[in-house]
Amino acid sequence: MRRCFAAALIVVSGGFLVTRISGADASHGKDLFERRCTGCHALDNEKTGPRLRGVFGRPAAGVANFPYSESLRKSGITWDAASLDKWLTDPDKFIPDNDMAFRVTNKEERAAIIDYLKDLKNVSLK
Repeated sequence: MRRCFAAALIVVSGGFLVTRISGADASHGKDLFERRCTGCHALDNEKTGPRLRGVFGRPAAGVANFPYSESLRKSGITWDAASLDKWLTDPDKFIPDNDMAFRVTNKEERAAIIDYLKDLKNVSLK
């Protein structure tokens, strides 16, 4: 009985720890997004780059009336963790002749930004 209780306590504690770490990562991703991405992007309106709320799961060049490069429009990409990671690592290597010159070379920073964008996926625009 004591072993079962101890195992349950570890599982519950572990779940709490994972939640706490994930919350910290989401906060870090938001901070990185605000510092690294908002020069060209916003969440809910177009700037030099398209709005990024809802980008996770959206087809590339999927914001109506935004002037995407022809190569991005023809890419056939749907943004997920893997494609966003490749894009942020080296946009021109992933989709040549696109209009984005910015890179996020740090793997952990890319992952945090991608997690933040993924968390925004289900938030609808008003």
